[in-house]
Amino acid sequence: MTEELVIPVDEIRYNERGLVPAIAQDYLDGTVLMMAWMNRESLQKTLLTGETWYWSRSRQELWHKGATSGHIQKVRSVRYDCDSDCLLIGIEQIGDIACHKGERSCFHRVDGQIAAPPGDTLSQVFEVIADRRDRPVEGSYTCKLFAGGDNKILKKIGEEGAEVVMACKDDDPDAIASEVADLFYHAMVALAHHNVDLRSVYRKLQERRN
Repeated sequence: MTEELVIPVDEIRYNERGLVPAIAQDYLDGTVLMMAWMNRESLQKTLLTGETWYWSRSRQELWHKGATSGHIQKVRSVRYDCDSDCLLIGIEQIGDIACHKGERSCFHRVDGQIAAPPGDTLSQVFEVIADRRDRPVEGSYTCKLFAGGDNKILKKIGEEGAEVVMACKDDDPDAIASEVADLFYHAMVALAHHNVDLRSVYRKLQERRN
């Protein structure tokens, strides 16, 4: 067990059936992927193996997530809330499918429609950028960047980088935030143009964090 996978199992407040809700969250972008139940034994196995184990209320047995489908969940962190009666499991979802219906997240429905679950803000913006690349919209600034290719995209990155420098030299917090946002946006356009997923960048940042 790593330090982040050590929690006081006996201090968790299980309900009258000996269960505690466990929310699985993508460790990179924070997307909520699923909610299931754990008991003391499944929590212990999760901590010991580094993969999620849940308790199936319908089958009344332990359930190793992904044992059949191959979509296992590698545990990166385990937290519990202020009342010790809910778990938050940071996971790496193998195959990027957590839902038994083949979706990335079980929380994929909005007003009866299938929709990607929200991740962090950068992920949401990147999703729009990738959609503009794949399904161009007339008049879209993003589409104009893609049409201009590397020459136009990289020129804008250079310009935005210089504007970040100037905003920092002016010590203007609002301008700094605005210019960095522009730089992030144009950098993500470059990522999409070269078919590099934003999550690849997140993984590099995680490596630097460690």
